Amino acid sequence: MIQLTDSAMSAVRSAIAGAGPDVEGLRIMVEAGGCAGFKYMMGLVNETNPSDLLIERDGVKVFIEEGSLPYLEGAKVDFVISLEGSGFTFDNPQAKSSCSCGKSFG
Repeated sequence: MIQLTDSAMSAVRSAIAGAGPDVEGLRIMVEAGGCAGFKYMMGLVNETNPSDLLIERDGVKVFIEEGSLPYLEGAKVDFVISLEGSGFTFDNPQAKSSCSCGKSFG
């Protein structure tokens, strides 16, 4: 199962609160592309897909696209704030390689 840190959950909660009442939650998925072969995709969604895995914690809903589950098994999503910038990071044990940007893996 994928895990979101408290910092990631807080960032998702803030994004949902600022997006309006129609947002159901956050969807995470993996697509072909990026520097290393696959890339992480995240976005707020207004409607759910019944085949998505739902992770709900403290009223925040995170949907994992069904086809992405094997690529994300055991992954940890964090939200970091640093001098270089802020954003979500993935610590993914399924990744055999990753790009220096941290947004893609192989």
